Amino acid sequence: MYSFESNVRYSECGPSSTISLLALVNYLQDCSTFHTESIGHGVEWGKDHGFAWFIAAWQIQIGRLPRFTERIRVSTWSYAKRPTLANRNFLVESADGEVLVKADSLWFPFDIHRHRPMRIPDTERVVLDDAMQVDLPPTQRKLKLQGEGQPQAPITVLEHNLDINGHVNNAQYVAMADYVVRAADKDLDVARLLVQYKNAAQLGDVIVPHLYVEDTGYAVDLTNVDGESFAIVRMERR
Repeated sequence: MYSFESNVRYSECGPSSTISLLALVNYLQDCSTFHTESIGHGVEWGKDHGFAWFIAAWQIQIGRLPRFTERIRVSTWSYAKRPTLANRNFLVESADGEVLVKADSLWFPFDIHRHRPMRIPDTERVVLDDAMQVDLPPTQRKLKLQGEGQPQAPITVLEHNLDINGHVNNAQYVAMADYVVRAADKDLDVARLLVQYKNAAQLGDVIVPHLYVEDTGYAVDLTNVDGESFAIVRMERR
């Protein structure tokens, strides 16, 4: 397990004085990168060995969102591996040990030379392994949309949306979907966030959000202009 502590910053909060979904997902993915860097298997190590870890799906269960200035502890570990997929759990806790957020995620190694997914290298199986597991349902690799989506205003990918790999950062898709959903329901209290990543958007791509009103909340399919999906984000109400 790897953990780090932080105070929730002013820049990470919205009008409610609680952390934004964008900032929350950033904390989780930052924790995972801190973990791999701490054991010597980080971004540059992966490049030297011809691969990078990409995320396939999130399941994030929110008890309550941390508030401005609150001291939090973010923890992560990997607990299961299939031939091409690895699970990674996360916890966000308050200073007194209250569990605020539980999360599970699916990751896969991507061959940066052949530009395709690959089997998990044996070196990764050894260093990223823990038997612990948070109490969550199995994370879905694919999300099925309900009903008919309504197209929203397109979004052009700018440089600030990109990550180290030159693709749209995972958390940015959540931020785009959150903006669309809040325009329809500004007071939505999100209890569970589900994300499926399908294709990587790059600089200059035009993303067309499609909003779905579902029984449990909302979903947003972020597609290109031809309707091919980059990511699906589902927000379930409390």
